[in-house]
Amino acid sequence: MTPSVLRRPRAASLVLGLALALQPPGAARSAEAASGPPPPPRQVTAASLAAALPRLDALATGMLNRTGVPGLAIVVVHADRVVFLKGYGVRRVGEPGAVDADTIFQLASLSKPIASTLVAGLVGDGRLGWDDPVLRTLPEARIGPPAIAADVTIRDLLAHRSGLPDHAGDHLEDLGFDRATILARLRLLPTGNRFRADYAYTNFGFTAGAVAAANAVGRPWEMLSSERLYRPLGMARTSSRHADFVAAANRASLHVPEGGRWVARYQRDADAQAPAGGVSSSVRDLGQWLRLQLAGGRLDGRAVVDAAALAETHRPQIVSQQPRDPATDRAGFYGLGWNVSYTDRGTVQLGHSGAFDLGAATAVYLLPAESLGIIVLSNSQPLGVPEALSLSFLDLATTGAVKRDYLAALRPLFRGMEQQDYPTVVTPARPLPARPADTYTGTYANAYLGPIAVVRRGDGLELQLGPRLTSFPLTPVSGDTFRYQPAGENAYGPSAVSFTVGPDGRATAVRIDNLNLNGQGVLQRR
Repeated sequence: MTPSVLRRPRAASLVLGLALALQPPGAARSAEAASGPPPPPRQVTAASLAAALPRLDALATGMLNRTGVPGLAIVVVHADRVVFLKGYGVRRVGEPGAVDADTIFQLASLSKPIASTLVAGLVGDGRLGWDDPVLRTLPEARIGPPAIAADVTIRDLLAHRSGLPDHAGDHLEDLGFDRATILARLRLLPTGNRFRADYAYTNFGFTAGAVAAANAVGRPWEMLSSERLYRPLGMARTSSRHADFVAAANRASLHVPEGGRWVARYQRDADAQAPAGGVSSSVRDLGQWLRLQLAGGRLDGRAVVDAAALAETHRPQIVSQQPRDPATDRAGFYGLGWNVSYTDRGTVQLGHSGAFDLGAATAVYLLPAESLGIIVLSNSQPLGVPEALSLSFLDLATTGAVKRDYLAALRPLFRGMEQQDYPTVVTPARPLPARPADTYTGTYANAYLGPIAVVRRGDGLELQLGPRLTSFPLTPVSGDTFRYQPAGENAYGPSAVSFTVGPDGRATAVRIDNLNLNGQGVLQRR
């Protein structure tokens, strides 16, 4: 895996092509193997599974002790049966509630393959097609210049190949803008020549595709997901509304590390990007969804989702990870809401990770040819625990032994996500004094961020951002440069706020570095 993909989870969405990152050198399949020979014999048998499940239990307990992660929940499905279902630890540190199979977790980006399952249901019903233009039912979500925007389809958006830049719109969500506003402002982001040529992970691009699908049948996404998917599968504890999660008594709080311990510090309302990161569910419910995935859209003999439409979600749509060495290594692919990779034997492996940097980490892995799937949920900032447990279990079930210490292998990758993606604020050895406060105060605006304000607060200045003009203190750095501490999923360290001052001694523009990754952080004085 290339470091550029290992970014901070950014508002619910972490996607890790872990099979590619961890593949051994020389793992490429031969041309003969790639041409489509009969599949290899199944590795997962009743005996191998019976041996693996107790070791999964021990691995989960050991992982909890090793990391201090407050709570975990696990479900394993094999041959259309739930064969493992268990919770570990506590829902909230310092309180007595234990995690069980019915504890509801926020799923973050594990929401994406669930959303694509729902869209597959609509496609199978004949209500829409994967290649329907998004503008047909969601005209406000114009992506790219007119020549491209008319051609952007639901498939393009669910495969992250629309040309939108990485994590487009996430900063607007952090600032408090609603879904409609964010989707309408995607038109302001540059797409360059990336349309259908480049993979870039976008929560709000994905959301636009899902909402366009829901609009095609005239139902809000949140209601449609319940009516068309959760209820038919008997997923009574699953919802795409944050209010339902908050109302549940048996729910897992988000936790972050602080001072050598885990604390429940934050809440994360992901309603704006509900299809991409806003689902909450329990492992008992998710076991039903796993059964559906592995049984070609059927559950208990009933066809819930058309098999061909569901299979399309598992089919590679774009290269998401270039091979490190094209002579020996495989590429990684993205389907429709799924990472698609291959094991050393050439077996298809589907997966998706989810994370809120504010305190949740989740993962799902499927080996469809083995009729085997696992989901691990946790209520902690991402460390690699769900992925490490899942990959260890797949090793046990298929080979009888864990091939490596996955948690140790993944730790550097997750630490890499903490690298700040906007310029670090540097204070010079001899900073210059700022000008009088009136130089900077006033209202500034651009089409993407809307109006912002710089106001006096006591003896200092304050930056006000977003639709509610949320306040952030400004601290002088040097001359016309200040700094502030951003908040939310995309917040790292302090960001510079630099003013351009005109000949009349008043600022004419301001640049906010953490909001300027795609050139949208420069605002002009009104």
